[in-house]
Amino acid sequence: MRLNKRLVELGVCSRRNADKLIDEGRVKVNGKVAVLGEQVEATDDIEIDGDLVAKDDEKILIAYNKPAGVVCTESNVEKAERISDRIKDFGFGKRLFTIGRLDKETTGLILITNDGDLAKEITNTHKNYEKEYEVRVNKPINSDFVKKMESGVFLSELNKKTKPCIIKKHKGEACKFSITITQGLNRQVRRMCKELGYTVTELKRIRVMNCELGNLKIGDYKLIKKEDLF
Repeated sequence: MRLNKRLVELGVCSRRNADKLIDEGRVKVNGKVAVLGEQVEATDDIEIDGDLVAKDDEKILIAYNKPAGVVCTESNVEKAERISDRIKDFGFGKRLFTIGRLDKETTGLILITNDGDLAKEITNTHKNYEKEYEVRVNKPINSDFVKKMESGVFLSELNKKTKPCIIKKHKGEACKFSITITQGLNRQVRRMCKELGYTVTELKRIRVMNCELGNLKIGDYKLIKKEDLF
C-alpha cells in the first residue's frame, strides 16, 4: 500500500496533505525519512514530525475549546499557530488529529482523536450529525432572517444551497442567535449570514452531536468517550 493511502486509512489527513507532508520530509517510516510513492505495510512504524502514528493501540478522544487565531490546517498559508502544535503539548505521545475543522477566527468545540474510523463516521456527509454554534452578527436579526436561514440559503460562492437548520434567538440580545446545522460546508455559517446581508462578528461552536462545550475554558481540553457523542 502506498504511504499516502495508508495515512488516509489511518485518518491522519487527506491524500493531498499526506503527499505534502512527505515531500516536506516530515514523515518517517521505520525511522527513515519517507519518499513520495513509498510502499508500506500495516506493521510499519510511521512518524510525522516525530510523533508515532497510532495503529491499533488505545483510542483517544478529546473535546478541545479552540482559541481564535489557531488554524486547523497543516499547510498554514497564513503562518498562524497550528492546532497540531497545541495537540503536541497535550503530551499523549501519539499522532492525534482533529475531526473536521474550525476556521481561524472561530472558537469553541472541536474533537481530537487518533481513531480514523470514528473520524470518518462523524464527517460522513450522509449521516446528518448535528453541530450547534452561537453566533453574533453586526445588526439585529428579524423574523425574515430566521425564516430564510432555517429554510436553507443558496451560497453563491459555493454554488450550493444549505440544508434546513434550526435558529434560536437569544433573549435580550438582538444580534445574537444559535444555529444547529447538519452540514460542514466551508465557512458555512459565515457564508449564510453574508448572503442575507449580515456579517458574523463572533462565532463559537458549542456542541457536536451529544457532546457540549459546557464550561470548558478556552485552550483547555478534556478526555471523553465515544459514547458521549452518540
